[in-house]
Amino acid sequence: MSAPAPASSFRVLAWLGLALALPLPWLLADPAALGHGSVALVTGLAIVGSAFLLSWSVELAERDIPQSMALLVLALVSVLPEYAVDLTFAIKAAEDPQYAHYAVANMTGANRLLIGFGWSSVVLLACWRAHTPALLIPAHHNLEMRFLIYATLYSFTIPIKGSLNLVDAAVLLVLFFWYAFEASKGHREEVAMVGPAAWIEARTTNRGRRGAAIGLLVYATVAIFLSAEPFAESLVELGHGLQIDEFLLVQWVAPLASESPEFLIALMFAWRMRGDVGIGALISSKVNQWTLLVGALPIAYAVASGAWVGLPLDARQTEELLLTSAQSLLAALLVIDLDFSRLEAVLLAAAFSVQLYFPDAAVRQAFAYLYVAMFLLLLVYSPERRKAFFQVLRYHA
Repeated sequence: MSAPAPASSFRVLAWLGLALALPLPWLLADPAALGHGSVALVTGLAIVGSAFLLSWSVELAERDIPQSMALLVLALVSVLPEYAVDLTFAIKAAEDPQYAHYAVANMTGANRLLIGFGWSSVVLLACWRAHTPALLIPAHHNLEMRFLIYATLYSFTIPIKGSLNLVDAAVLLVLFFWYAFEASKGHREEVAMVGPAAWIEARTTNRGRRGAAIGLLVYATVAIFLSAEPFAESLVELGHGLQIDEFLLVQWVAPLASESPEFLIALMFAWRMRGDVGIGALISSKVNQWTLLVGALPIAYAVASGAWVGLPLDARQTEELLLTSAQSLLAALLVIDLDFSRLEAVLLAAAFSVQLYFPDAAVRQAFAYLYVAMFLLLLVYSPERRKAFFQVLRYHA
């Protein structure tokens, strides 16, 4: 009889087993037999388990592909539900124009939530864990920043002309595929693994490690795809029961649910003293949502309507896009010096939190102008950021 495994191995296996088991109650459940509260609980647990599995899959994949590419895959997988929800709204908008309102609300809400809550929380957690005033970002993440700035600068043309059309789709999709191509050639780094990823690597060959990474990725992807939309819908229904405004539910509650996998993954990296990977994943997610997701909306609308027309925008949608572009521009400049401080994280979180309480159009516009004004002031009075900003624009991977 073989000797018992060390306690640490039992703990690792327990974590791995728990993460694999958490999606099962929802995958095996009969949704019709569950109320909204129960659906929210079991799908939420499925998302949590899948987030752990994805983080281990990415760590294993870093042995074989550039980190930028691994983070791009992670970002795409973890926000699949966001794509599903937003594209559904765009398709339905071909028959009911009200859904165009929801598509833009959901997309802009998700993007602002990603920066205002996601980026800030990862930096604050990473700094707290490391007892440092700032999170240092490795220089290879200039790749993500460069494409974030390109996409953000272009995004201002959408609210200015008041439409999201097929030309916009072409430009944004070119940016996304260019980014994906550059990421495939990007930085590789040998990082000491911990937990289940280290346990798998120590007990498998290269082929076995790759198989485990793919297996965890596929299982977690299926679980997230099947769980996140019901999770979002159940939260919306619970919100209706509490008489919360429907637009706010679409703009904030649903994106919070669909973005929760990537938030959890990034926070887990920060907790494990890999905050640079966590923030890198969220920056990559911002790039792919700001290019691939936004670019896909007018295409989905055009296909559903059977005409070569773009997604129509009204005054409120234009304001939401302008505010989202302005927030993205300031956030990019704050991290361009590769030194994301706690104070900068608090600034982004505070500005995001305050605007939630003021849905009035004039206040939204004021916040957009405030973001742009802060960007210009930093650009003028911070030579370090100004130099880094223009260097990143000229950078070639």
